Amino acid sequence: MVHDEIFSPSFGNRPSYLVGRQDIMTSLIEGLRSAPGSKDRAVVLLGQRGSGKTVLLWELAERAAKDGLVIASPTIASEAMLTRIVEKIQESGAQYVEGTRSASLSGGSLGALGFSFGLEFMREVEKTKSTQYKLVRLAREVTSAGHGTLILVDELQANSPEVRQLVTVYQEMVGEGLDVSLVMAGLPGAVAATPNDRVLTFLNRARKIKLSSLSISDIDAFYADAFARLGISIDASLRREAAQFTQGSPYMLQLVGHAITQRADGAGPLSEGALRDALACAREDFENDVCSTTLSELSDVDVEFLGAMAADDGPSRVSGVAERMGVTVDYAQKYRRRLINAGVIEPARRGYVRFAVPYLANHMRRARLD
Repeated sequence: MVHDEIFSPSFGNRPSYLVGRQDIMTSLIEGLRSAPGSKDRAVVLLGQRGSGKTVLLWELAERAAKDGLVIASPTIASEAMLTRIVEKIQESGAQYVEGTRSASLSGGSLGALGFSFGLEFMREVEKTKSTQYKLVRLAREVTSAGHGTLILVDELQANSPEVRQLVTVYQEMVGEGLDVSLVMAGLPGAVAATPNDRVLTFLNRARKIKLSSLSISDIDAFYADAFARLGISIDASLRREAAQFTQGSPYMLQLVGHAITQRADGAGPLSEGALRDALACAREDFENDVCSTTLSELSDVDVEFLGAMAADDGPSRVSGVAERMGVTVDYAQKYRRRLINAGVIEPARRGYVRFAVPYLANHMRRARLD
């Protein structure tokens, strides 16, 4: 077995190389360098599980830090999110304001409210002020030191109270002219679920980047380089088959690459049988990690709609799906829209839809037979 130093097939792990996303990364970096308040400084990355959202956030954090930005590294949208963001800015920004002092008077009181040293808050601020207040004070201090602040949020939940608070305070900071940027990543339905929320209309105005499938040629080129680095000999036709098997999924790219590496001995070319075994193993892992999780978060009727689609070998006619479900076309259209918003299916042509998640159709067909 060859030691795998390249592939990282686990959610949250950063692979050694960024494949097929260079243009997006360049665009994100250019956005961070635009003027404060620019639309390109508020970005929402949307993609299915395994599309590489988390990897892009961490890559952006690393590259932006080299540009001198203070980074609140990717924080999962959760109850304690704002507190963690404040802590990360304090830690990341200390190098730029270490030893400085900042204080201000509060409402005519004699108590000094500000920083005791670096970006550590004075005790009175720590006890009496909100997390939103602290976040604004940090952004002011970092801006005054000549640096920008980048806040990164993963697993965006648009209806989360803390996301609402973050969006509100971000808009306040932008209105004040502070040098701040916000990049969030989530599933395709994260924004579509709350189109009428007065606060979260911000998410609809923000620049949205949809993470589409990777180019098969990019994946094949990456495999050629990666396997050469690992000392794995593989026929070009088998390598191209492996690339096509990924269906453009960054996560499947990692799964397939790792599975091939595990079956290569470095003593001779990878056999066709070893490739077949590697692909089967990768698909099983992908279906367990991505397909099963995707289905578990859908309603029973959503899953029924997908099951009716799975009866077709290719794109499904919506009227045919409705007929199989025993419902009207208007009723089926409601779930068509829901599943498109969630990124699970996509329009194929007028009146037709197809699966947007690789191997989901096969997963459902096999589940029906079990």
